[in-house]
Amino acid sequence: MEMTQKIKIFGATPSPYTQKILAAFRYRHIPYIVYNGNIVKKITKLGIDLPKPVLLPTILLKNDDGTIVATTDSTPIIRRLENDFSERKIIPDDPALAFVNYLLEDFGDEWVTKYMFHYRWYFKEDADVAGTILPLVDIAVNTPNETLAQYKEIVSKRQIDRLWVVGSNDETADFIDASYKRFLNLMEEHLLNSPFLLGTKPSSSDFSFYGQLTQLVGFDPTPRKIAYEYSLRTVAWVDVLDDLSGHDAENTSWTKLEDSPESLKNMLKEVGKMYIPALLANSEALIKGDETWEMKIDNAVWKQKTFPYQAKCLKWIKNEFDLLNQEDKKRVLNFLDDTGCETIL
Repeated sequence: MEMTQKIKIFGATPSPYTQKILAAFRYRHIPYIVYNGNIVKKITKLGIDLPKPVLLPTILLKNDDGTIVATTDSTPIIRRLENDFSERKIIPDDPALAFVNYLLEDFGDEWVTKYMFHYRWYFKEDADVAGTILPLVDIAVNTPNETLAQYKEIVSKRQIDRLWVVGSNDETADFIDASYKRFLNLMEEHLLNSPFLLGTKPSSSDFSFYGQLTQLVGFDPTPRKIAYEYSLRTVAWVDVLDDLSGHDAENTSWTKLEDSPESLKNMLKEVGKMYIPALLANSEALIKGDETWEMKIDNAVWKQKTFPYQAKCLKWIKNEFDLLNQEDKKRVLNFLDDTGCETIL
């Protein structure tokens, strides 16, 4: 059933997941109104229970019984809206391709975001920029300097203290930098073959990558400089993805999985090389009850806090695969062969 009222989105411009959702809404012609900053106060004022935890973005969606619920987590939200809105869908209709799309979307949301968080808070220049802008977005751009300085200190300390949680530290800094540069090279290669990840029309994985890249290419100084050096196609692509409301969805299409360019498989090899081992190690650590885990990834030691959410991500990827029929499972396994991604299926 199509919704006619504008959907309320509470987010922030420096939030990659807010940018992911907004770009998807624009492409899909879903009516919305966005509220930036101080989302706890704004949602509470509406008399609606806050989600637990409060995340960006938080979206107000109506349940079947008419109850308005503050909802978070961009990936299930996108799939909920596939059912609520019939036009300009962003989940491929081929189940096998949809699985690859899910895997890439998760990689964007959970691994590419490590690049973003690392560059934003590891380097002094970037942390200074983010620490200043985030309070201005959350409170008001005309916040007095004295108040701004106080909030900047609070925000910066909180985020910098979280660097180790996502695996950013002196030992992994070069590792993250090398992975980001490889990612940009892979994007450059793929965009030479295809305007979107899975063909001539966008999918949810495009919006996942886009969300993170809005920050890496457009917000944070250090990764922005690297992007302009390594992949101007990616820089241009981010600009294009910002508003695809005029994209011709009827006369464009997703590629057939078996006809995908080699550049897509190369991207998936990066997923299998970096993200999949981390998912498996994190899940094992959670089962053992370990608070942290470490392992060698790409001949470098990676150490981080155990994340229950990322264990869920692994479970959800497996669930998506289990939903496929035998023929589609075979197609996926054939396509992912030798990428490293097949090791979790």
